[in-house]
Amino acid sequence: MNSNVSIRLACDRVNIPLISDESKSQRLFTPGEVVTSQQGFMRGHGTYMEDDTIKSSVAGVMVQVNKLITVKALKGRYVGEIGDVVVARVTEVQEKRWKVDTNSRLDSMLLLSSVNLPGGELRRRGVEDEKQMRKYLQEGDLISAEVQNVHSDGTLSLHTRSLKYGKLAQGILVKVFPSLIQRRKTHFHNLPCGASIILGNNGFIWISPMMNSEGGEGGGFTQNLDDVVTKEDRQTIARLRNCILALAHCKMMLYDTSILYAYEESQKYEVSELLHQECMTDIAFLTQHRLRVLEV
Repeated sequence: MNSNVSIRLACDRVNIPLISDESKSQRLFTPGEVVTSQQGFMRGHGTYMEDDTIKSSVAGVMVQVNKLITVKALKGRYVGEIGDVVVARVTEVQEKRWKVDTNSRLDSMLLLSSVNLPGGELRRRGVEDEKQMRKYLQEGDLISAEVQNVHSDGTLSLHTRSLKYGKLAQGILVKVFPSLIQRRKTHFHNLPCGASIILGNNGFIWISPMMNSEGGEGGGFTQNLDDVVTKEDRQTIARLRNCILALAHCKMMLYDTSILYAYEESQKYEVSELLHQECMTDIAFLTQHRLRVLEV
């Protein structure tokens, strides 16, 4: 009887400094660790003062804005800001609005008046539109949207008025810590490998076959369920998904360049091999090396 056996050699754990760098803003701080001992800085969220030094009160990444120093918790819930791009799941259809899960502390809201009607019509929403809300979006649907407003209790209001936002289909959802998503000018990317990704600021990443950059006629509600996703596209999507998980496992920042480099470095492995910890560390290490060379 023939059977395939995967044998992995035992070895000492090596703490590869994937994030620890000469730049303090790119490394992880642990609770109680000194962030800075220099005078003139103000402490923000995730920090406290002790012995005239600013120390971290959470495990996370340091963020400095002018003289304000904060430590963004690695394993925290998503805290939205106006203009953020999010990938979210509809959890409930209510009167004139949808309740949406954005990985934040409270459910977010998408008002009927904040979406494009099918066909991109610009008019007031009437009773008939309210009756057809479940036809537009129903429980379980995935959407891409933008944060329109942040209320005093932390609840987020979303909108999908741009045709680049709307219902998502024919792809896969990957969940990572929101702190690993690097804020960029755009979070929609068509990668040269033949797939599209939406890097939600809330830690939800959508990977799909190459999207058309032009707005469709469905007002963000059409789904290309009739299109056949080829085997090559599925393999590309699966490889991208495993590369993202490898970078997230090693606590590396996720953006289009880091994901593309990881994808290129992963070509020497089969898609399933990318789930092994040794392969994950190797891909992350090679990706970080290329990123450092790019910065020089």
